[in-house]
Amino acid sequence: MTRLSESELMQLVPGVCAIALKAGEKIMEIYATDFDVAVKDDASPVTEADTAAEAIIAPALASLEPSIPIVAEEAASAGKVPEVGDGAFWLVDPLDGTKEFLNRNGEFTVNIGLIQDGQPVLGVVYAPALDTLYAGAQGAGATLKVGEETAREITVRPEPVDGLTIVASRRHGDPAVLEKFLSGRTIKETRNAGSSLKFCLLAAGEADVYPRFGRTMEWDTAAGHAVLLAAGGLVTTEDGAPLTYAKNAIFENPHFIGWGGVR
Repeated sequence: MTRLSESELMQLVPGVCAIALKAGEKIMEIYATDFDVAVKDDASPVTEADTAAEAIIAPALASLEPSIPIVAEEAASAGKVPEVGDGAFWLVDPLDGTKEFLNRNGEFTVNIGLIQDGQPVLGVVYAPALDTLYAGAQGAGATLKVGEETAREITVRPEPVDGLTIVASRRHGDPAVLEKFLSGRTIKETRNAGSSLKFCLLAAGEADVYPRFGRTMEWDTAAGHAVLLAAGGLVTTEDGAPLTYAKNAIFENPHFIGWGGVR
């Protein structure tokens, strides 16, 4: 089983970023066309962009580090899931936010996360329509790069004295459960965002809490979770325990809360 040091993780980041950028380029080619849409067994939509991006990402990751197994959404949907054990493994969502892609609002991402000892230790989130790249690794911090700008370091912000900015999904979650969770907290603003960009808003100090009381899979969260951890945040289950990975055979998450600098 492969185990990577912090220095080895740092060395992987540029290569993973390059892979995400290449997948994003392919996604944008398809985004500009009248692409086809299918429906998977779980009733979720899938487009040719999902499959084309995964076809770029999976072999590129295998070439980058051949000893690390890859759990990718579309392959997993087809029943192709490798044994991951306790060692490092990749979690890939080639197009997170397919509904955002279908609605052409730009808030979809390429997610590539690396798990080790049940925790995300490296993550890259690329929003190709926004040309925005987030990256983070254990021991190396987190960065944000927009367009041709130089990448800059990002960190979570301390809890604001005038109230929290909550970030939430446009389409998922139970409003009553969310209202109960927020009860007693001073809320300044609630922002909606698609895909794993919600984690990234916390990581960049633009929001404070991301409660998710709806179904997610591990490939949905791993990359954004890694970026948030690298920026000084955390993600917990409802009982306050750290959200972990490879929890079950189908890679399904429980409800969770992403935290910026709020403690």
